[in-house]
Amino acid sequence: MNHERSPYSVHVVESALELLEILTQDHPAPTLPYLAETMGLSRNKVFRLLATLEERGLVEKEENTGCYRLGLPAAELAQKLLKNVSLIQIAHPIMETLARKHDEAVYMTVLSGDEVLFLDMVDSGQQIKAASLVGERFPFFTNAAGKAIRALDSRDILERVFRKRPRRHSVVDMLLLEEELNKIRNRGVAVDAGGLGEGIITVAVAVRDYAGKVVGALTMLGPSFRMLTERLETEIIPSLMEGADILSFKFGYAKI
Repeated sequence: MNHERSPYSVHVVESALELLEILTQDHPAPTLPYLAETMGLSRNKVFRLLATLEERGLVEKEENTGCYRLGLPAAELAQKLLKNVSLIQIAHPIMETLARKHDEAVYMTVLSGDEVLFLDMVDSGQQIKAASLVGERFPFFTNAAGKAIRALDSRDILERVFRKRPRRHSVVDMLLLEEELNKIRNRGVAVDAGGLGEGIITVAVAVRDYAGKVVGALTMLGPSFRMLTERLETEIIPSLMEGADILSFKFGYAKI
């Protein structure tokens, strides 16, 4: 496989990805000798790669034949990637419409563990704006996107999350967050001030799929001097809720 190497590439990562790519191909006996010969590496190096991938469940070895195959986590990872690609493709036109209408940055955000991942963005044309957050992750309770997504979760999930956080987060913190999430659930929109930085306001509305499951949140972000309460209530929140409804409908969700 003659891929041109970037000057920033890491050889061991490239080798691991090449190994996974070989295992996606239809071959009757992808044994260690075959993989080493195909990759042009020593059996020892390929064995160490396989052992590492095996530990993560991405690769499995058939004991009877000595052949390797992709593990279930590899398929799940691929499904997540495809899901995110599909989400971006469907959401981006709606994000562009919202960004043009309000001239503020619009993001598609998803939950990744207990964090929110800022997956895609359509930027504003404003001179004063926050730096791009695409690819950034934040604890879900620090911003409107995470709160909008988590608002439908049960109390036991919140307790599990808080047990993993530092001790400075008390039972009182959890009760306050639970109360806030209840309000978000009832209203259908989350607004947060300062969670992503001083003077930054985030507004988010959850997006659901055909089963009613929350798949992400449409999120608008801007400085507090532009994201004034009257503008939020009369312009931005209605637009975001409409956009989220359209996007949810595209994913097969229908309000009862």
